[in-house]
Amino acid sequence: MGSYWYYEYPIGKVGVAETGGRVVGVFFAQGTVEGFELRETALTRKTARQLEEYFAGERREFDLPLSFVGSGFQKRVWGELLAIPYGETRTYGEIAAQVGNPKGARAVGMANNRNPIVIICPCHRVIGKGGALVGFGGGLAVKKYLLDLESRERLL
Repeated sequence: MGSYWYYEYPIGKVGVAETGGRVVGVFFAQGTVEGFELRETALTRKTARQLEEYFAGERREFDLPLSFVGSGFQKRVWGELLAIPYGETRTYGEIAAQVGNPKGARAVGMANNRNPIVIICPCHRVIGKGGALVGFGGGLAVKKYLLDLESRERLL
């Protein structure tokens, strides 16, 4: 059985879920996680510390064991998200081209929407054509906060 715990950050409460020694979820929603026990573990604490360092501008890359559950296409998209450097963005169309589906910007958007490990797998770094801030599970204000945080810290 997996475990999850909630932590407080500048953007609000964030849940961290792990199972089998791997992070399987970082999420904004509150409540219970079906099939998981509400229990803090060494891995949820480690993840929380790395997120604290990220929000403090002290961490640009995460060093955590991750496990993604999804379709092959979703996993390819999430792999491309992990490759977006801190402080940079890509468009949905650029990600679609990178995964071999140049007309699949909407499918990339749906994969982003299903991203189980937000912030660490930086779906917030994917923007609309022309730089528009569109679609983010935590809300556009949180997406803007994360992009501003990375932009500010990148300049230091």
